[in-house]
Amino acid sequence: MMFSVDEIRKDFPILTREVYGKPLVYLDNAATTQKPQCVIDAISEEYCSVNANVHRGVHFLSQQATQLHEDAREVVRNFINARSTAEIVFTRGTTESLNLVASSFGEAFLKEGDEVIVSEMEHHSNIVPWQLLRDKKGIVLKVIPIDDCGRLKLEELEALLTPRTRLVSVAHVSNVLATVNPVKRIAEMVHAHGALLLVDGAQSVPHIKVDVQDLDCDFYVFSGHKVYGPTGVGVLYGKEALLDRMPPYQGGGEMIARVTFEKTTYERLPYKFEAGTPDYVGTHALAVALQYVSHIGMEAIAAHEHALTQLAMEQMRGIKGMQLYGETDDKGAVVAFNIEGIHHLDLGTLLDRLGIAIRTGHHCAQPLMQHYGVEGMARASFALYNTKAEVEALVAGIERVRRMF
Repeated sequence: MMFSVDEIRKDFPILTREVYGKPLVYLDNAATTQKPQCVIDAISEEYCSVNANVHRGVHFLSQQATQLHEDAREVVRNFINARSTAEIVFTRGTTESLNLVASSFGEAFLKEGDEVIVSEMEHHSNIVPWQLLRDKKGIVLKVIPIDDCGRLKLEELEALLTPRTRLVSVAHVSNVLATVNPVKRIAEMVHAHGALLLVDGAQSVPHIKVDVQDLDCDFYVFSGHKVYGPTGVGVLYGKEALLDRMPPYQGGGEMIARVTFEKTTYERLPYKFEAGTPDYVGTHALAVALQYVSHIGMEAIAAHEHALTQLAMEQMRGIKGMQLYGETDDKGAVVAFNIEGIHHLDLGTLLDRLGIAIRTGHHCAQPLMQHYGVEGMARASFALYNTKAEVEALVAGIERVRRMF
């Protein structure tokens, strides 16, 4: 398919609206992406014509809804190139996927003194669950430092790995710095020490082609709402042999084979980890979103977003008082910055009055803020429907705000 941002924008109804009388310039895509009409239609159509609980009914609607739900699992499997649909667990999002691994893997495989390693650039959802496990079981939590350009210090990771290391959990792409971490190389290092690798793919799946078998990660997690799908649905990929050995995360309906008051036996994978009624409408809509970006082409999306990011970085470097964070050559579609003398919250508020939506604050990455000695940053993040004109509007808007101070 020929990449045409003008044609793509027609698929997203919200992009035609105005904010404070100005055309919407939506640059908060790292927080959540807007939804194409096909995803909106998929949600509406299923509620209107196919709505029934899955797996439990013999009637037509239940069978049809179940088929859509399981077809979605196959779409996800294919999208990330997992070996089997048994390795695809539906969750509420990246955060629940990370908590599931911390709870279930932690229960099965971790004991006092065992080590888990994360990085200095992690989102809170890849820090706090491990801290909870540390408080509960007495594990040791170690941190890979970064340099000032935003790169992981892999030589420090090598030094942190010991015979007690059980798991390394890192972001594929930083939600603040947009650093693309070399997770395939990290997997080799981690596996050489007999440990496992979990990858937070929340910020990578929307932007680059992901092949979990090629990366050889043991777990991979992401959210639907960041890849043009609905909120409240996400994915945990795990190697089948690992998931098979892990205990259930929650108990209830759907995840059981047989229940008596004396004993419960659990369902086969992946249902063992999917207690209760799933968001079967959300999983179908997620599949539609993944098919949408696949039709456009992940390589074309990556090239478009890279061009926008490079343009933004080049033009923003010329702004007086500009401080940019994360300047690796192959960074993803995020620009984090501060302007000297302007609080990031004030900057975001005033840009909003110009119709420009960016993110401000600590971005759920307070340890990273501490590394740079700031309380927060402004963040502009790009998606397949953003344009060069919107980048220029952002730069002009920042200049306009700067002249007010």
